[in-house]
Amino acid sequence: MLLKIIKMNIPEGSNLILGQSHFIKTAEDLYEAIAGTAPGAKFGIAFSEASGDCLIRLEGNDIDLMDAAKKNSLELGCGHTFVVLLKGAFPINVLNAIKGIQEVCGIFCATANPLEAVVAETDLGRGIIGVIDGFPPKGVEDAAKVEERRQLLRRFGYKL
Repeated sequence: MLLKIIKMNIPEGSNLILGQSHFIKTAEDLYEAIAGTAPGAKFGIAFSEASGDCLIRLEGNDIDLMDAAKKNSLELGCGHTFVVLLKGAFPINVLNAIKGIQEVCGIFCATANPLEAVVAETDLGRGIIGVIDGFPPKGVEDAAKVEERRQLLRRFGYKL
């Protein structure tokens, strides 16, 4: 087994959702889930098949995000994985809809941070073992940072 670190490309102003699924209809189902829960969002989807034609299936409503999702999937080279790139909405707006898709097995991460996927390669192929999402902690929040966090959530409308 060979371990590889694959750096994901997240275009400026976008978020990436990396997940695992198991069926060819994933690409269209992801499209419907995102368009139905975040209709103003721009997005690109790449789903990598793991059998049959073993193609990367593309969907989306933004050609640049679709191209970036495709490039990320090609670099990963892992079957039954999907990459969603999203602008104009946050992952929190679409994650429950994505997790509710019957063929979605799991989500590795949803982030705008620098992201690396830890990939194992064997004679059979490649698979994602985990992700490195952002940077390590620099400390623990104090009272001022608690208040700053709470105000930020209220400013975004996530808390009352």
